[in-house]
Amino acid sequence: MSGEIPFDNTYGTLPERFFTRQPPAPVAQPSMISVNRDLASELGINADWLASDAGLSVLAGNSVPEGADPLAQVYAGHQFGGWSPQLGDGRAVLLGEVVDRAGQRRDIQLKGAGRTPYSRGGDGRAWLGPVLREYIVSEAMHALGIPTTRALAAVQTGEPVLRETSLPGAVLTRVAASHIRVGTFQYFAARQDAEALGLLYEHVVARHYPQAGSPLELLDCVIAAQAELIARWMSVGFIHGVMNTDNMTISGETIDYGPCAFMDSYDPDMVFSSIDQFGRYAYSKQPEIAVWNLAQFASCLLPLMGESKAAITQATAAVHRFPQIYQDARDAIFRRKIGLSNPRPGDEALVQRFLDGLTNSGADFTNAFRGLSVDNIPDGLEDWGKDWRTRRDLETDDPYKTMTRTNPAFIPRNHRIEAAISSAVEGDLAPFYTLNSVLARPYQDQPNHDAFSASPTPGEVVKQTFCGT
Repeated sequence: MSGEIPFDNTYGTLPERFFTRQPPAPVAQPSMISVNRDLASELGINADWLASDAGLSVLAGNSVPEGADPLAQVYAGHQFGGWSPQLGDGRAVLLGEVVDRAGQRRDIQLKGAGRTPYSRGGDGRAWLGPVLREYIVSEAMHALGIPTTRALAAVQTGEPVLRETSLPGAVLTRVAASHIRVGTFQYFAARQDAEALGLLYEHVVARHYPQAGSPLELLDCVIAAQAELIARWMSVGFIHGVMNTDNMTISGETIDYGPCAFMDSYDPDMVFSSIDQFGRYAYSKQPEIAVWNLAQFASCLLPLMGESKAAITQATAAVHRFPQIYQDARDAIFRRKIGLSNPRPGDEALVQRFLDGLTNSGADFTNAFRGLSVDNIPDGLEDWGKDWRTRRDLETDDPYKTMTRTNPAFIPRNHRIEAAISSAVEGDLAPFYTLNSVLARPYQDQPNHDAFSASPTPGEVVKQTFCGT
């Protein structure tokens, strides 16, 4: 059985001030939770080998495969608006990179792999709950068609992790287009390391945006990618919870599923994260936070643009274009959510009336939109329904197909995630497997799993989610 992972590493060729080389820390008694066979195939990796004892040893961090170049990346960041000059992979080790079957370069990283120089006093480990949460939500986001990091595997370590109590340890194998963040650029900009900024810029252009012929064009590319990403978040009621600059990727993928959540009842001011005490990263504030983060990125590129008045004006203008780019992307998605493929004046107002009605009624965000595909109008929106049907009947495309393809029937509901985690801690992984199976087909009706589309009962409502550390 071939066990080779086809590593083709590039980040490790950058100067060593970009990272610290170190292997993952071994664990006591690893056992397999899940191998993502479809993703393994995409990456050109033998899934049977990954599921074998030899593969388990690699996924747990007990052995380093041939061709790997394990390292922990350094970066900085603004966390809830406060500047942290050095962060970095405090509990993750990048094993290396592969070029997948589509010709795209992907990182393979072990998360929960032990202490690094950037652990800041932490143990570098992950307990089972956050590993399962990230596996569930990241794979669900992929199935929803939203750019995201992926979960290749999850293993238990056979060791306890001490948080408020003793909890079972686990390691997640995360796959990403890259792990380069706004905070990576910030780290070198803050140190006035022009050489490193230039090398990082060249690396990102080669890896992600070969069409970018200048730092300003790179800025434009990242702005466009983030605008589309945030619009898609908003369309499914996703709240990231920790939109720090170290959690915003240059590639435009969603990363770091800590205290994230999906809304049940629609509320523009919804906050779940236990550490977001002032609602900085509330659902409705995500677009403006993206602008703030991109402004920090733009400032990092200024040394490469000459820092002239003209450069500052150009970078500022680029960031100021984000709201319209985002709004256009958001409007296009939300029009499709009510079955409208061909824009007409008044469509955006019609969408907003629907959202206002959801706010007033407390209706379930996901189910209210899905219900439109069967002409099911929430209580209190009957007048809106009349206007909507009149507008819908002007469509040349089939509005019902448009809505069914845009509005998921299934999302990773908070209470379902918590139930899966609770069962896993008690030794029963069946709810985890079932939930992943359902969420892999979010746009398909699954009559045998209708319970997974139901809103939580009052006793099931999850009011807070927590950071994995």
